[in-house]
Amino acid sequence: MKQEIGNPGGLAGLLDRLYAIPACVPDWFLQLFARIAIAPVFFISGRAKVTGFTVTDSTIFLFEHEFGLPMPVLAAHLAALAENVLPILLVAGFATRLSALALFVMTIVIQFIYPGGFWNHHSLWFFLLLFIMARGPGCISLDHLVAKRFRG
Repeated sequence: MKQEIGNPGGLAGLLDRLYAIPACVPDWFLQLFARIAIAPVFFISGRAKVTGFTVTDSTIFLFEHEFGLPMPVLAAHLAALAENVLPILLVAGFATRLSALALFVMTIVIQFIYPGGFWNHHSLWFFLLLFIMARGPGCISLDHLVAKRFRG
């Protein structure tokens, strides 16, 4: 039996069909999943830095002695604020690219000031945040609703 050109059979055809499955995943799903996947990493860290609305003494101690930052109190407050607010914005898809950029920069800072670096984790964070910055939040987002409202 003769196979048509462009329609391979056997193992090659099976592999072609299997490789085509991920291409069927809609972009909005990938964009939403990336936002939801990275947000808890930062949010959990942010919640550990505060009690209620107050940055803990242990967080300030960490920023001063472990990280050796010049303004540990300010840095601890800014980090806690960013890690508690930006992940929520990411999940909601509001100011998404700016939130992802801020967390991307924060990850770079963490990579270089934290002893040991944790490159294996941070490379995944870099990829997800870069994907969000490059592709945007997708149509399941507040950014999409706002853009639709003001463009129409």
